[in-house]
Amino acid sequence: MPPPRLVDLQVNGYAGVDFNDAALTAAGLDHALAAMRTDGVAVCLPTLITAPGDVLAARFAALDRAVAASALGRSMVPGYHLEGPFLSPEPGYAGCHPPDAMVPPDPALVARLEAPLGRPILLITLAPERPGAIQLIGWARARGKLVAIGHSAATPGQIVAAADAGARLSTHLGNALFHTQPKFANPMLAQLAEDRLSASFIADGRHIPPFALKVLLRAKGAARSILVSDATAAAAAPPGRYRFAGMAIAHGEDGIVRLDGTDTLAGSSLRLGQAVRNLVTWGLASTAEAERMAVDNPAALLAPAVAAHGGCWPPADAG
Repeated sequence: MPPPRLVDLQVNGYAGVDFNDAALTAAGLDHALAAMRTDGVAVCLPTLITAPGDVLAARFAALDRAVAASALGRSMVPGYHLEGPFLSPEPGYAGCHPPDAMVPPDPALVARLEAPLGRPILLITLAPERPGAIQLIGWARARGKLVAIGHSAATPGQIVAAADAGARLSTHLGNALFHTQPKFANPMLAQLAEDRLSASFIADGRHIPPFALKVLLRAKGAARSILVSDATAAAAAPPGRYRFAGMAIAHGEDGIVRLDGTDTLAGSSLRLGQAVRNLVTWGLASTAEAERMAVDNPAALLAPAVAAHGGCWPPADAG
């Protein structure tokens, strides 16, 4: 088996383990990370989603303790992804994130969450139309963090303003969008058109149909396209019910992960290595191109953020 090489910028859990669990242990984390390594992942950003500030603090503390005490955390986890709570609470854009826990972008909240941690928050996903978002982007970029647009109803002008301020990524582009959009002036087309933004995609065939992903990849180009799993505890685990950030999720026989009892998508059961294989199988990319989207492209974005926080790339013993 070849050594792990893939870089996953968005993973909420894996192999029955929820990274958003305030009771997360080092043993549980190692179980998940070992399963990810088996699936080809060398480096990942455990991702915490929208929650009240005190809940986020408890979840970050547990995650950080688990990473510090784990056998694989040093080599695989250079830092964390904060996806929310600075997102759009509007229906269709919020996704499975709890709208009542969303707040305007606030650098002080990020600083409070990060201060006690041994590893940094390297990536922040936000909605640039929220009050204070442009200021937070500038604050984060000045500190070497990577900022992404996601769960956003931003206008084309607001997308450009976010890129001007330093945003450099779209999180799971094509998802967390209201189904009825303006024909042209919509957040997805605006992000596709902004060449300063790379875009991550969930290539499981369910979040984005392969025919649509073909168009998105052509628009963004191989150099600015990134594969992510957006995996939950349901990834590398059998169909059934799991926990995700305090929510009950159901992993169906069809492979789709939904909020239990609803049709709302809640992360995925995707393994990043499978995403690479999917692009090749669907004829959307060569093996080399698909691997570039899961290795070189995310590394090119993440490595400067790691270096800005005093880390090395790749992390010690990664790969």
